[in-house]
Amino acid sequence: MSLIIYNTGMLVQTREESVAFTAGKDMAVLPVIENGWLLIEDGIIAGFGPPETIPAFSSVIPGLDAGGGYVFPAFCDPHTHLVYAGSREKEYTDKIRGLSYEEIAKRGGGILNSAKLLHETSEDELFRQSMERVREVISFGTGAVEIKSGYGLTTEDELKMLRVIRRIREESPVTVRSTFLGAHAVPAGYRDDRRGYVNLIVEEMIPAVAAARLADYIDVFCDRGFFTPEETARILEAGARHGMRPKIHANELDFSGGIQTGVEHGALSVDHLEFTGDDEIAALLGSGTMPTLLPGAAFFLGMTNPPARKMIDAGLPLAMASDYNPGSSPSGNMKLVVSLGCIRLRLLPEEAINAVTVNAAYAMGLSETHGSITVGKKANLFITKKIPSYEFLPYAYGSNLVETVILNGEVVSNHTSHIANRNSQIS
Repeated sequence: MSLIIYNTGMLVQTREESVAFTAGKDMAVLPVIENGWLLIEDGIIAGFGPPETIPAFSSVIPGLDAGGGYVFPAFCDPHTHLVYAGSREKEYTDKIRGLSYEEIAKRGGGILNSAKLLHETSEDELFRQSMERVREVISFGTGAVEIKSGYGLTTEDELKMLRVIRRIREESPVTVRSTFLGAHAVPAGYRDDRRGYVNLIVEEMIPAVAAARLADYIDVFCDRGFFTPEETARILEAGARHGMRPKIHANELDFSGGIQTGVEHGALSVDHLEFTGDDEIAALLGSGTMPTLLPGAAFFLGMTNPPARKMIDAGLPLAMASDYNPGSSPSGNMKLVVSLGCIRLRLLPEEAINAVTVNAAYAMGLSETHGSITVGKKANLFITKKIPSYEFLPYAYGSNLVETVILNGEVVSNHTSHIANRNSQIS
């Protein structure tokens, strides 16, 4: 199937050649084409350019009138926990009353609360709830999402979560990457036997996950009160032996050594990073590990913001993700993440957009297929309402500006844009 998008205000993130990521001062560079056109063939971006170069045959194929809206590559969200059962708004009230994330966890709340709810929820019901969230994030313009397990904390329930993630991959148009996160917390039954739980992860969970081919990556919550660097290293090494590359929760609560541990083990990304100093930046420089910030979680929990400007000024790349989860970031709205990146982390709009497109694609292992408007990449795009500039995207932080979402070359969400053969209007 062919489709041409025309009458655009701008094509944003247009790159003639694919780049792995942008870093340092290059994060402030965002290539665009004003009033451009974009051709899709068989789900792939087949061409794009300024209005004067629109192909002669464009008048005889289906066209989508963007109505002056801006065309962006669909957001990539490289860190979510959107497969979960129920919600935790009562803990939200506890936070308002002054309890910390760690205090709530010690009372049996937090991750352990979600694990209890998930255990009591059937696999079909878990899939139903999760698909509601998937449809929601698609409507916000997300075209690729990494989803973690970690609310199971038993072999049976971790596998249940991962099977739901696989089903989402098979039954929804969004691109999905799956991450095994058995080391999300120490369950209550192992509170006095941490080594026993690590043994369970290494000797039983990881082999079972690998045998069923349910995970692309492996993750550990390496932070104060959760897993130590030594425990993390043992789990990551076991995962690597079974073909799972690391992605790490690190330095959300303290200087935990998690960033250095992730880099040492070739992590694709290290995520959160509220506590990042000179030593952590030095470890990351030139490592190939993508620092991934989760401003929604820091905002929701009232935590310290990571030093994003210092990291960029040092020459690092940055990605951003939603951290969609029931306890610390109950939102998968990546447009809001762009706004928080600008408002809270002091990123320029160009830097924030790069962080949720090309750099986020890298953090998911999708650089070759996602994250930019480039010939040969998957046609995962969204079209905004008519807006005055791309800076308006983070500026209008409370407005849903997404008008049309295209995934795999097919329109999956379309409010008012019209598709038709428009011989007189395309040419």
